[in-house]
Amino acid sequence: MCQSTRQLTCTQGKCAQVSMDPMTVEVSEVAGEPTLDDMLCFDLYAASRNMTQRYRPLLDELGLTYPQFLVLVALWAGDPRTVKDLGSLLSLDHGTLTPLLRRMEASGLITRRRSVDDERFVEISLTPAGDALRTRGATIHCEISASVGLDAEDLALVRASLRTLAARD
Repeated sequence: MCQSTRQLTCTQGKCAQVSMDPMTVEVSEVAGEPTLDDMLCFDLYAASRNMTQRYRPLLDELGLTYPQFLVLVALWAGDPRTVKDLGSLLSLDHGTLTPLLRRMEASGLITRRRSVDDERFVEISLTPAGDALRTRGATIHCEISASVGLDAEDLALVRASLRTLAARD
């Protein structure tokens, strides 16, 4: 991925592009009021809604919501996991994750139990029913990846850019 030599800054409520090239010092103001076309947050929002809409009919067949599917994917990669570990991995807080896990337990997909080593931690494990969805989960991932219309290299670039953005404070 190419590194830009221009950086956006904000001074007195106005955005400007500043050249980061030591050979040139150049500042140019970015035009006026922002439009939706200028807002990265809107593009991310629209893309997120689009992806969720792609998943919905496939997950409806399994009786899953998108967050439940993400929990299963995390558990397929490593089982058991603590609630804290799942929350960190999925960027979900405890108050959001706990009711989600309760519903999944009531559906027979996971079990929740206190850790034998440290009772402060609750461990989440797949049940045979949750594990049985693994093959279909891989198929869903493949179908979604194919449906976005990007080749493997472009998908990798998009994911890398999004991870960089998500990792920033």
